[in-house]
Amino acid sequence: MSTIKFKDYQYVRPNLDEAKQKFEETVAILSDDNPNVDPIKAIDEINKVRAHFQTMATLCSIRNSINTQDPFYEAEKAFFDENDPVYEGFQNQLLQTLVKSPHKEKLVKHLGEHLFKMIEVQLKTFKPEIIPDLQQENKLVTKYNKLKASAQIEFKGGTYNLSQMGPFLQDPDRNTRRDAEKAVSDFYEQNEKAFDEIYDELVKVRTAIAKKLGFKNYVELGYFRLARTDYDAKMVANYRKQVYEDVVPVVKQLIDAKAKRLNIADLKSYDLSLSFLSSNPTPKGDRPWLVERAKKMYHEMSKETAEFFDFMTSKELLDLDAKPGKESGGYCTYIPEYQSPFIFANFNGTSGDVDVLTHEAGHAFQVYSSRNIGIPDYLWPTLEAAEIHSMSMEFFAWPWMELFFKEDTKKYYYTHLADSLIFIPYGVAVDEFQHFVYENPAASPEERKQAWRDIEKKYLPYKQYELDFLNRGGYWFRQGHIFQAPFYYIDYTLAQVCAHQFWIKDHENHEKAWQDYYKLCCAGGSESFLNLLKIGNLLNPFEDGTVKKIVSVLDKWLAEYEQKVKFE
Repeated sequence: MSTIKFKDYQYVRPNLDEAKQKFEETVAILSDDNPNVDPIKAIDEINKVRAHFQTMATLCSIRNSINTQDPFYEAEKAFFDENDPVYEGFQNQLLQTLVKSPHKEKLVKHLGEHLFKMIEVQLKTFKPEIIPDLQQENKLVTKYNKLKASAQIEFKGGTYNLSQMGPFLQDPDRNTRRDAEKAVSDFYEQNEKAFDEIYDELVKVRTAIAKKLGFKNYVELGYFRLARTDYDAKMVANYRKQVYEDVVPVVKQLIDAKAKRLNIADLKSYDLSLSFLSSNPTPKGDRPWLVERAKKMYHEMSKETAEFFDFMTSKELLDLDAKPGKESGGYCTYIPEYQSPFIFANFNGTSGDVDVLTHEAGHAFQVYSSRNIGIPDYLWPTLEAAEIHSMSMEFFAWPWMELFFKEDTKKYYYTHLADSLIFIPYGVAVDEFQHFVYENPAASPEERKQAWRDIEKKYLPYKQYELDFLNRGGYWFRQGHIFQAPFYYIDYTLAQVCAHQFWIKDHENHEKAWQDYYKLCCAGGSESFLNLLKIGNLLNPFEDGTVKKIVSVLDKWLAEYEQKVKFE
């Protein structure tokens, strides 16, 4: 194994002219009906070019997100914002040639039918005339990320970014929570005009792209962009209905139980992040301490996870500390030429720090497990399937939680499972809001906020705000996915329903559950979402009754556990 570390991974701006030439040569070979040409070799060669471009784009994106104020990577990010759509044009030409190639039969045999189904969907998402619109969309998303990263919130004698405000929102002191919510909300309200303008322009440009591609609005295009080949908006709407009927009442009970535990008669939005009067469960050490314990956990979990985590730590592929100028949030990505997953986070001393070491590590473990799959398009599955690996890893990590939480472990079990249920209606609300937005692209910023508040009341009827800005429907500004990746957010909830199944299976038979999970990880994106569910022996969340069946098991466990443990 090479000993080179992430800091030494070499970034060079890719040469677009050279890439263009290679794509054109490949297109010529695949179009040639001469039986002596080798289409497989041509595909393997162009995949090396694609891997190089992706490697450089990813290295640039990671380093820019670690420090949004670094002028070099800011300029390189601008290069990719401008040229990604141009490069997409090269790829689109290749895809069009693949589906019409006289060698298609041989190619399907080599690449698999699923890839060709994804290509059919992808071809609906691009024409050269939308390149300027795609460039504009990229620039607006970068602008949003930079605006959020610029937050410098003065609070209790310190200056914090948005991630670093997290612990104050969980403080046992109610005044601190209330003031922290106000401080965070004030940042969004002070920049309300800027957030509204960025989003308004994003909706307009995405709608324009959809119209140019022949769609009625952005909704169908949004689904195709996410490579959804075996379900549509109608099936998602039916799934949201299941959540409304079968999850919302259970969550309402969980919130009522929380109010009782906290001894608060009039629960407000700023109380929702706290679960226990004696404080939320928190990890008992700093970042190096947590990583050391994660290493022990992954070594004991399985030989596959041991090898994976040693690879990640020896190559320093985790950037976990919150710091000035760093983008908020967390993610996992993959650097193809180095066959390296990368984990990015903003540790803030909450239980979320441990969730990152399990959630993002679940993504990283999956792509590490499928890194030798041979076809770059199969490294990752579509997003709703990808989130199964991350959320399920959180549950497979349960036997080791005492390493991190010590005396708070029982609290962690309860909040982790309860919060995973409480999250689902919120995730569904985000999705319904986006359907409203793109079905009504001419809506004003005020109408959008009103729609958000109405949807919030439907799925989160317990959420009571004191601040005018939040009552007017301003909460969604902080949900980056709404700006960055329309219609992605529902994927978290679909995956959560699948991860809950792994939680149930793991309690029944650990060996069998882990076998199914590892098989799913190794499959990468070689199948569609619904076919991957079959590989993992998982029930389909779109089918009526699935959500109810799973939620009833979790609800029973939580009620009995709270009764047994008698939390303070």
